[in-house]
Amino acid sequence: MKLRHFRHRHNFSSLSAAFITPRKPPPPPPPPVAQSTQQQLQTSILNSQWHFIEHLAPTLTPAEISTTLFNLRSKPTLVSKFLEKINHTHPDIDSNSLAFVIISLLPSPNPAVQLAKCIISSRLVSSSDFFTKLGESREKLNVDSSICYDYWIRGLCQLKKAEEGLKCFKMMNKLGFLPKVETCNDMLSLFLRLNFTQMAWVLYAEMFNLRISSNTHTFNIMINVLCKEGKFKKAMEFVGFMEIAGFKPNVVTYNTIVNGYCSKGRIESARKIFGEMKVRGIYPDSYTYGSIINGLCKDGRLDEGVEFFDKMVENGLVPTAVNYNALIDGFCNKGDLEKAFCYRDEMIKKGVAPTLSTYNVLIHSLFMEGKDGTADSLIKEMEGNGMKKDDITYNILINGYCQSGNVKKAFELLDEMLVEGIQPTRVTYTSLIYVLSKSKRMKEAADLFEKVTRNGVTPDLVMFNALINGHCVNGNMEQALLVLREMERRKVRPDEVTYNTLMQGLCRDGKVEEARKLLDEMKERGISPDYISYNTLISGYSKRGDMKDAFKVRDEMFDIGFNPTLLTYNALIQGLCKKKEGVLAQELLKEMVDRGITPDDNTYISLVEGIEDIENFIEKGTP
Repeated sequence: MKLRHFRHRHNFSSLSAAFITPRKPPPPPPPPVAQSTQQQLQTSILNSQWHFIEHLAPTLTPAEISTTLFNLRSKPTLVSKFLEKINHTHPDIDSNSLAFVIISLLPSPNPAVQLAKCIISSRLVSSSDFFTKLGESREKLNVDSSICYDYWIRGLCQLKKAEEGLKCFKMMNKLGFLPKVETCNDMLSLFLRLNFTQMAWVLYAEMFNLRISSNTHTFNIMINVLCKEGKFKKAMEFVGFMEIAGFKPNVVTYNTIVNGYCSKGRIESARKIFGEMKVRGIYPDSYTYGSIINGLCKDGRLDEGVEFFDKMVENGLVPTAVNYNALIDGFCNKGDLEKAFCYRDEMIKKGVAPTLSTYNVLIHSLFMEGKDGTADSLIKEMEGNGMKKDDITYNILINGYCQSGNVKKAFELLDEMLVEGIQPTRVTYTSLIYVLSKSKRMKEAADLFEKVTRNGVTPDLVMFNALINGHCVNGNMEQALLVLREMERRKVRPDEVTYNTLMQGLCRDGKVEEARKLLDEMKERGISPDYISYNTLISGYSKRGDMKDAFKVRDEMFDIGFNPTLLTYNALIQGLCKKKEGVLAQELLKEMVDRGITPDDNTYISLVEGIEDIENFIEKGTP
């Protein structure tokens, strides 16, 4: 459940400028300001003479600011306005702390939480040290309320500083103050978003020990934690505990469970909960429908997804962009771009504005279909609607141009990404390594890999596989094998793709025995070879004419339960025909057809080239 926020009438957007850490320590404060000047400053504030304050702001010292704040301690509204007007100055820790305690006394929590975020982001002081400083300021100002501690923790939560928030929670407990349940809920929500489920349970247990009463939001969060852990039976039990505690489950409670089931692919269980909601008098909303629509579309059950969408509309619910995006994504994954664009047009017609996610999905699909021009037009439309590319958009575009081999455009987008202040990710660099290696610019690809890993990008399996593939395709097998050892050094576990790529490279070089050793190494490491692994070896032996070894691998493939594929038979037939074993090749062709595998042009070309008595072969007829 989202907490309701109340907008205060004052504008605190400029507070961030007022609380930025100076790059060098501030100079020592000058002698105390004359009483008349101090009095004039306070009089100007009390009379809202803000132009004078703005004029005076650059000359104010931290000591003068602290004195002014102290004298205005009973007027938090004026303090907030004063801080807004001195945005060219740099208050010290004492001034920040005094200001924060005073602003915490305002009716709305938003100004204090916003100020907390500004102070935290400035890195003027550590979170725990500032927390301690707040105690000193409370005593100096003679403030009994401990709410400033809550707002500080909530500011940490909004900046996703989970560990620091938990540390301050414990510090607050040691001081003998209990955090508000809203503060605890903020922390629990953060732990949930970051997938720190264990930390969520630790905090929940601490709330129980401290007798901090849960509310409906607390129960909904913990039910969400259980769903994320896949413990759906316990989640339903928790709904029972919630009712025993006197809280009635609401639509958010059930939406959490429905969405949890859908995210795990358990659509039928989600639909069962959907039915229970109606029995209990809780009416599903667009989020409930959306979870099931999304789950059905992800599962490839598009017709059912559309049916559920139509049912939602029939029940008087207005579809959201998220609902439309689920259908658009589903049809894009199916390759039905026409239908995807129909839903895009429908949402616009009904006044639902496409989101960045809408455009990202469509642009990605257009690139996958090779429709780069249409994708470019859609980007212009997106930007015309005031939307800026995000990291996902850039990665889609860079990957799209890399797939089409447009190195120049891909690197132009990388430069644009950096200018916009968007940090490239592993996905970005993996695409660029791929396009460079595809363009036979392997040195540049290897150099890029070295550069980004040296600059702090941790390569993952996909990035390593792209580099290995590049070396293999460009005939640098020694370098490719060195990359495999580098993976071991970095503790990145290779997969079957890694080994298959290396095996294919070795077989291209005629080093089938070395490829065979890699197959054995795969098994030793607990990586199961797939049909590509075996077909690679079969093809390698066949090309070399070692048909005995090729059939031995084929039999091994049969023994572990893999059925031969078109590639298996083509490799064997090609090898037999090269050895002038036309009769055996024809027998293999018959076996292939009997298994329901249709020969292709490569099959017949191999047979024609390898069979001496072509007329007899044609006369008998081909299967």
